[in-house]
Amino acid sequence: MEKHKIVVLGAGESGVGAAILAQQKGYDVFVSDAGTIKDAYKTMLDEHHLPWEEGQHTMERILDAHECVKSPGIPETAPVVQALAERGVPIIGELEFAARYLKGQTICITGSNGKTTTTSLVYYILQKAGFQVGLGGNIGKSLALQVAQGEEHEWTVLEVSSFQLDTMYDFRADISILLNITPDHLDRYGYVMQRYVDSKMRIIRNQRRQDCFIYWRDDEYAEADLGKRRAEGNVVTALPFTDEPQSGSLGYSRDGMMRIDVPEGLTPRLEDGAQLSIPEGELSIPGRHNVRNCLAAAMAALAAGVDADTVKECLRTFPGVEHRLEYVCESHGVRYVNDSKATNVDACHVALEAQTTPVVLIVGGTDKGNDYTTLFPLIARKCRAIVFLGADNSTLHRAFDAFASEHGIALADTHSMVDCVKASAQLAQEGDTVLLSPCCASFDLFQNMGHRGRLFKEETRKL
Repeated sequence: MEKHKIVVLGAGESGVGAAILAQQKGYDVFVSDAGTIKDAYKTMLDEHHLPWEEGQHTMERILDAHECVKSPGIPETAPVVQALAERGVPIIGELEFAARYLKGQTICITGSNGKTTTTSLVYYILQKAGFQVGLGGNIGKSLALQVAQGEEHEWTVLEVSSFQLDTMYDFRADISILLNITPDHLDRYGYVMQRYVDSKMRIIRNQRRQDCFIYWRDDEYAEADLGKRRAEGNVVTALPFTDEPQSGSLGYSRDGMMRIDVPEGLTPRLEDGAQLSIPEGELSIPGRHNVRNCLAAAMAALAAGVDADTVKECLRTFPGVEHRLEYVCESHGVRYVNDSKATNVDACHVALEAQTTPVVLIVGGTDKGNDYTTLFPLIARKCRAIVFLGADNSTLHRAFDAFASEHGIALADTHSMVDCVKASAQLAQEGDTVLLSPCCASFDLFQNMGHRGRLFKEETRKL
């Protein structure tokens, strides 16, 4: 009998992990990447005697597959993906494939902003509570590789992007979190916001009544879209949190206190009458947005069975996440903050709101259809200068030049991190903050947002 053939498109972290798991499960595997495969991943593929190609797609071999595992960065408009779809070959993602063999329960976190912080915080709390817990998805090691290596956990905490959700069909989260939905990746969704909303709402796909959906009730889209899905028969138990107390919301803040109050009979996952209360000033990560992230993480941890005292202690001691409002250093009286993870306008908005001194703001990179005008009122109040950092800053000039001139905000145009940091230091005055919060993807000049953030830190520490 012919083996089931799987083609894996993309040989990055997720693709290589999926290929190794597929081979282990007895599939006939072929890995194809139109770009250049990193040496470390080539070594992994060779060690497992997996056939691979780079710099091309051999269509005859690809279209002979019975199933395709596609890396999330490859859009559905790619010719190879369209050819597979026309042939009727099922196209799934790494998480969908790995979940077929995953033991234990999952907590899945999505949202336009705050995913990495909240995912890391949930993982931290469950670890401190003594649970056997794994971390994966859009963060850490490939989930498929963890499964292939026999790592078994009570809980696996997954950061899930919209691109990963797009290729999930049978996957089901035991606890899901939707932090927010704001415009992002619209270039991937034909500049149609509802398509992006639909992608995010796939987080509740297949969830049952005994499962939990934790979401920010004040979001512009989530509440209304949940109502639509209720009408279509979705029965997941919804656990909303909010900035201000509202009827039916479990988590909220009031008078500088973050609170969670669980009514009786809500869900077997939460103890009837359970309560958690902590002053917002005791949270280890500052900013209004992080109150929401902490609420979501705390509710998920309680639903997973962590006691309230452990949750509170972890909220006080969580060290935060690299590249997310990360304090780097102070030089000549100027603070430098690395927010390289801010790859959309809303994330930059949150970062600016958290600043209490005049700001030299660094923006730029690969534009994703951003509307920068939503930042203008905040920039007018907060920013002394704006530094562009990109291979091509023409879009930024069209967006900002007239506004900056009108409000007396200095501009600088740079095309490397070295020049960017130098220009920022020259524009900043003692007591200011230089904030790297780019609004854009990093792939024009850097390998990824982490590479961008690390170079920023290296250059600022040389000042």
